[in-house]
Amino acid sequence: MAFSEAEVQRARGAWEKMYANAEDNGTTVLVRMFTEHPDTKSYFTHFKGMGTAEEMEQSDQVRSHGKRVLTTINDLVQHLDSTDAFLGIVNPLGKKHAVQLKVDPKNFRIICDIILQLMEEKYGGDCKASFEKVTNEICIRLNNAYKEAGW
Repeated sequence: MAFSEAEVQRARGAWEKMYANAEDNGTTVLVRMFTEHPDTKSYFTHFKGMGTAEEMEQSDQVRSHGKRVLTTINDLVQHLDSTDAFLGIVNPLGKKHAVQLKVDPKNFRIICDIILQLMEEKYGGDCKASFEKVTNEICIRLNNAYKEAGW
């Protein structure tokens, strides 16, 4: 990975704002994904019966998964300066989503774009700009894990 020390610090500073309210921000990200891209909900059998954004926002399952998504990204952000540690997180994640969960890898770009959109709305364009390279790296590495898993 090619992150300068300055890029790592800017990305961590931007992410810190987002992660400070991980459950609410994670819920917002998932609800947007499910409402703007309804096909993504098909991977979550326990979310299918929820028709409205309000139902999803109140769901403990959606809230929990949203927080889990942001916590995993937080773990990746903490390892931007260590390729081995970063890959030690992202490769098993990609393999699980490819082999076990059979999630289309295009959904990672969707969720990353929603995260960037929310960062910009809540914390400004500089925050988003500081994090774009991270989301690109996450998507590239997840796609590589999918290829290694035979996708």
